[in-house]
Amino acid sequence: MIKVGLFLDTYFPMVDGVINVVHNYALRLAADGNYDVTVFVPKCGTKCADGFPYKIVRCKSVRFLRTDYSLPLPLLDAKFKKAVKQSNLDIVHIHSPFMVGSMGVKYAQSRGIPVIATMHSQFEQDFYRATRSKLLTRFLLKKVMKAFNKCDEFYGVSPAVSQVFLRYGASHMPLVLGNGTEMSPVNDREEAAASVNKRFNIPSDMPVFIFVGRITILKNVFFLAYALSELKSKRFKMFFVGDGKDMPALKKLILRLGLEENVIFLGKVTDREQIKTLLCRAKLFLFPSLYDASSLVQQEAASQSTPTVFLEGAVTASDVTDGVNGFIAPPNPALYAAKIESILSNGELYDKVALGAKRDLYRTWDKAVGELKEEYRRIVNEKFTDSQNLSCGRKKLAEKSV
Repeated sequence: MIKVGLFLDTYFPMVDGVINVVHNYALRLAADGNYDVTVFVPKCGTKCADGFPYKIVRCKSVRFLRTDYSLPLPLLDAKFKKAVKQSNLDIVHIHSPFMVGSMGVKYAQSRGIPVIATMHSQFEQDFYRATRSKLLTRFLLKKVMKAFNKCDEFYGVSPAVSQVFLRYGASHMPLVLGNGTEMSPVNDREEAAASVNKRFNIPSDMPVFIFVGRITILKNVFFLAYALSELKSKRFKMFFVGDGKDMPALKKLILRLGLEENVIFLGKVTDREQIKTLLCRAKLFLFPSLYDASSLVQQEAASQSTPTVFLEGAVTASDVTDGVNGFIAPPNPALYAAKIESILSNGELYDKVALGAKRDLYRTWDKAVGELKEEYRRIVNEKFTDSQNLSCGRKKLAEKSV
């Protein structure tokens, strides 16, 4: 039995990609009789219904004004500190380098147990967007990497993310441990698509596009609106699935661009079967984000053989080859629209890429967590067989890195 602590600075009912990663890790570890998992996260400001099949320990937090996030206060929460101290973990796995994550690192160091980190986000973008200062961004990035570099081992969620964090100042190249999805292909794609046509009164031959995710400027959703306005044919429907602080502004922009008859806002959809049917009906998943490091939604789209159109330079498109398993367009609304029109005009290429997306990009959480378990076993075994400690084995880790 390996006792695992997963540490993260935000959690449900907030929803984002990192939270979903940790949740899927915890679910599958808890279902395996060889692992005892506890998730250490902040409270959500209101009473949290933690009806999950794994243990959750929450610390006090304070809500950030005008944001979806809360500031964790683990050092001011005696009950939380006691729970961490008495957890008797064998391995600590942090998913953020801030207040809760740092406590996980300190706990591991005090107990002489391995501590590893998965890097999910492009922190440089976050810091610059918040401060508008290159000097402050460099300072904050240095502080973040100081926390990460206390860990025995790093993981990036893709080779490109590993490269990003090496550039940030990681002490060695992170290994790669990819994400997955629990979403399975529908049994009857045509039936699923027909149900969407009926629900929204869409002709079966009308092109449908979809975006799933937070409606925020971070995801470049305004770019998407401008690109849709550049399409020569206005005979299409666009689904925006999700919610966020920039939803009102996006709706105003859609009206200003005269696209109100084309766009359908579905808000936050928690029914996974419904999202599957929407993805089946969509011809293309439009994902213009330059912020994401590795997006789970692109794997969900691939699970239903729905290709994604990315932007050039997107880290999340690092495992995509244009015209093979996805599409990549220039970061210009008119050129992005031209790319969509080109795709729609070439049915043979589209069919090839749809198959390639499922073949190359679809990856289940069972497979991803299976690899994670192997890493946990290896790391714990190294810890207890290497008298010089795991941190002294970094040369071996570097040889295995990307």
